[in-house]
Amino acid sequence: MSDLVSLLGEYRQGYGLPRSFYLNESIYHTEMDAIWRSGWLFAGHSVEAPNPGDYFVYDIEPDSIIIARAKSGILVATHNVCRHRGSRIMSEPAGHALRFVCPYHQWTYAPDGKLMTCRGMPDDLDKTVWSLKPVALREVEGLVFICLAEDPPDFEPAFQLMRLMARPQGFSRARVAYAAEYQVPANWKIVWENNRECYHCDANHPQYIKANFDRFDAGELDEQIQKRIDAATLRSQSRWAQAGLVITHSQAGLFHFPDARENIWYSANRTALVDGYMSETMDGHQIAPLMGSYSDPDVGTLRLRTLPNFWCHASCDHAVTTRLTPAGLHQTNVRVTWLVDEKARVGRDYSLDELLPFWKLTSEQDWEICGNVQRGILSRVYTPGPLSPKKEYNVISFLDWYIQLMKSSAEMAVSNGSV
Repeated sequence: MSDLVSLLGEYRQGYGLPRSFYLNESIYHTEMDAIWRSGWLFAGHSVEAPNPGDYFVYDIEPDSIIIARAKSGILVATHNVCRHRGSRIMSEPAGHALRFVCPYHQWTYAPDGKLMTCRGMPDDLDKTVWSLKPVALREVEGLVFICLAEDPPDFEPAFQLMRLMARPQGFSRARVAYAAEYQVPANWKIVWENNRECYHCDANHPQYIKANFDRFDAGELDEQIQKRIDAATLRSQSRWAQAGLVITHSQAGLFHFPDARENIWYSANRTALVDGYMSETMDGHQIAPLMGSYSDPDVGTLRLRTLPNFWCHASCDHAVTTRLTPAGLHQTNVRVTWLVDEKARVGRDYSLDELLPFWKLTSEQDWEICGNVQRGILSRVYTPGPLSPKKEYNVISFLDWYIQLMKSSAEMAVSNGSV
């Protein structure tokens, strides 16, 4: 913790983080406690466990969490740790089982975590005391969030915003069309820093910039580009109003997020696409049936984000979610999931060849960028450079958010006498 206190003093607002924030094991462990085991984490989609006994596992070192559909129909999260001798219980990443049986001594649990049988134990053992340890879970419009803290922070503001913005998309009435797993050779903060700016988009995302206005910033727009943005916004405002949708971001550049002053770790906005684009696909055409309650393909893109591990871009016909999980100082595990309407069938209503390329290419371009940054920061000559207030305002905000949480952790450690 003394390393953290010293490093926090070196941080200069408006600049990148000092090198040690990406290389120091002590800092990494503090992050895991102060951020990843204290806040709400996106775990997956409710449609990944639609029926009683269905489950999926989310591993975030060193913890493993089972998200399961209980007999009652609700989703429940428990630690994947047998209460007998501590063995992991479910070894598969997803599946179906009405009984969760520990492979070591066959203690058996219901999907909601209640201990059902424990052969060889005394008859008077109180099974109610030995249920799997629970994990806080909140579901909002088919998006599943968990918190590993004993006293989770308030989720209600995020719930209200997500419910309002995500409901038309119909995540709870979707199906997983495809999921890709990546091991990105970069610290998780590098992945977020890259996500929070489009300074790099012109040179690195040829597909993305055809569909979106993000790369333009208000201070450098020419008259022609401004007219295109205004026209797309006016078109969308009119049509979306008729459908009960609200445009929440009508300026050039990225939506401003996060806000360190208020510890705003969640955001949602709907923004217009470039004229001629109905979906974030290679040619902008709708390539699958409309999702949720949409009756018109002109819905722009719904964008959702929650720190520290989730973002989503959703078009009229499909949605793509990205979940980050740190795997040590120099690796971030990423799961990218494509969703379509629950009635859509591959080969009949859509093809993966049309569905995947836009976000598969954009994601993989980002992972290459992040790996290059990580390798550069490893160099002993690296020092943090200045960030652009016009282009990297969200990176500055992200780092302010991060520093605020780390300072709070350091102050708590000092007050507890552990420094």
